Amino acid sequence: MGTVAVFAADEDGIDYDRLCELVERRIAAAPRYRQKVRPVPGRLANPVWVDDENFDLNYHVRRSALPRPGSMEQLRELVGRVQSRPLDRARPLWELYIVEGLAPEADRPRFAMITKTHHALIAHDATSDLASLLLDPRPDPQPLPEEAWVPRREPSPVALVVGALGDNLRRPSQVVDTLRADATDLRATAGMVLGAVSGLASTLRSTLQPAPATPLDVRPGEQRRFATAATQLEDYRRARTAHGGTVNDVVLATVAGALRIWLLTRGESVTPATVVRALVPVSVTGSARLDTMRLDSVRPLFVDLPVGEGSAVVRLQRVSYAMRAHQESGQSIDADTISALSGFAPPRLHAAAARLGVRMARRLFNVIVTNVPGPQVPLYADGARMLECYPVTPLTPDHALTVGVTSYDGLVCYGLNADRDALPDADVLAQCLHESLEELVEIRR
Repeated sequence: MGTVAVFAADEDGIDYDRLCELVERRIAAAPRYRQKVRPVPGRLANPVWVDDENFDLNYHVRRSALPRPGSMEQLRELVGRVQSRPLDRARPLWELYIVEGLAPEADRPRFAMITKTHHALIAHDATSDLASLLLDPRPDPQPLPEEAWVPRREPSPVALVVGALGDNLRRPSQVVDTLRADATDLRATAGMVLGAVSGLASTLRSTLQPAPATPLDVRPGEQRRFATAATQLEDYRRARTAHGGTVNDVVLATVAGALRIWLLTRGESVTPATVVRALVPVSVTGSARLDTMRLDSVRPLFVDLPVGEGSAVVRLQRVSYAMRAHQESGQSIDADTISALSGFAPPRLHAAAARLGVRMARRLFNVIVTNVPGPQVPLYADGARMLECYPVTPLTPDHALTVGVTSYDGLVCYGLNADRDALPDADVLAQCLHESLEELVEIRR
């Protein structure tokens, strides 16, 4: 999981040491950021979190700079390379890059911040995302008290085994559950998916029917591309007012139109019946803050995006109808299951998702579109105002693209995380988002 944020810098630039101090103080509220994962010998129990006695903040907070001219294209290329490298599992599972050299905009100096966090750190509601920890609603937040951190001694392999055996004696079923994790997780997750769609017959048929074949159905390699599109929230409101639906419907219709244009630029066959099935986690709490979104506050919907429809207005109407039909029919998989399939799994479902994802993910959908509402007021990091915020959502097995969407301070920001080889034209798809939205806004009833 990650975030790419662009900030307005002071005329004197950024103070790297002060930002490091901010990070050090803020992670005191989230102990997981100074812990690492230790496996239990013999797999007698699940891996455990232990304090990193040699925690090195400067290893995790890294300073980088773009060569001239410091374009957004260069920043996106850096994000792709950062996301391509695996995290060091011998250390706490996060990294933060402070990127200087970003070209000014309207004579305003800028810098960027790239966060990269293993989802296991933020799977629990008690642990906030790294970007959320650093952001404040005021440019002059109250100073945090200094807190001396003394790591607990890391347990020895013998202590880990003894602890696991003690847990197993208290919970004998843990031994069987651990040793048979593959079969148990497979059956459990399959049961959740099948049970979640056991509603109306039409719902069952539409969900279990394999997703259509698309160029997005590719097993991703290790390398990534990242593309962005920043659009105005007011344009979505105007389209909603003119043509009906919700802002979220307009976002999905915009994605549908962008995929249509992108497929046509590739020379792909697009017929009136062509659809791309999207897996769409939808908030059910109305939360408007990134740092208060809970795993159990979203539910997923499978939506067939009508990319074969030539009319932008009809695409929006079809998306709106599909969203209402899903909600009224009860077609939704619980938040835990969607988290497992999309890579946001809490620990108890992550293993099941990893094993089942290759088979289940391929057949159910073509692309994930996450739309998380963010605050419509400015946020600051160490007094620097955040201008743009792009989510980085991990790829799932057998899918070459995820579309992350965050609304923030009057913007709707798209982050396209893509397989480097399968989508060499990810930047074209990002431009197609602008064209698709413009088409919706310019059409009048």
